[in-house]
Amino acid sequence: MVSTGVVFRPQSPPEELRGAVAATEAAGVGQLWLWEDCFLEGGLTTAALALAWSERIMVGLGLMPVPLRNPALAAMEVATLARTFPGRFIPVLGHGVQPWMQQVGAAVDSPMTLLREHASAVRALLRGERVSTSGRYVSLDDVALDWPPATAPALLLGARGPRSVALAGEVADGVLLDSVADAAAVRRAREAVGPDREVRVFAEVSPTTTRSEADELVASLAEAGADAVLLQGGGGRPDVRPLLELLAG
Repeated sequence: MVSTGVVFRPQSPPEELRGAVAATEAAGVGQLWLWEDCFLEGGLTTAALALAWSERIMVGLGLMPVPLRNPALAAMEVATLARTFPGRFIPVLGHGVQPWMQQVGAAVDSPMTLLREHASAVRALLRGERVSTSGRYVSLDDVALDWPPATAPALLLGARGPRSVALAGEVADGVLLDSVADAAAVRRAREAVGPDREVRVFAEVSPTTTRSEADELVASLAEAGADAVLLQGGGGRPDVRPLLELLAG
């Protein structure tokens, strides 16, 4: 059965996050997702706060741009949240927006190669493995986490293009599709990653979307193969509360 959630977009200031967390938990909606965009809230910081301010909801971070973090540091941070809040944190890695990566001096010649190397290393470290690798961008020498999570969280890749979606099926536990309201795109992603990987979808809705339209959207994406549909609002500073109303039981 498809699960649902809402997205707290970073265009809203961080001091509004606590209210969004409380509203999501009170509404009985199971997932609250966050972005990490330059140059807004830090994703891992906001994820830690959302987890600490809640008791039941799952918190997803879609996504962490891999050029900004060494994979050992990324694994350390994810492991800390996964151990402290078992089963409630969903990390997602991705290329990042290339103009922003250039702006901060972190762009690479082959974002796909970096994502492959980074995700492979992080996933292995979260599984408690000792990693030595010397790739084009990622170099680790006998690295292992002292505090790996008892159960590694599912590590997803954020993707839009077919190559990135296919990579998610190869080196991660699934894919997060961004701003998708097209069942055909979900169906293609499901076919690319395979039946044993997750497909989660950020689906943008307008301020005029009705409850019945939201229900129809969720149903169509679920039928196409989505495991989770996560509603996000358009516009400059969307509040999660209208989105919660669309998902009210």
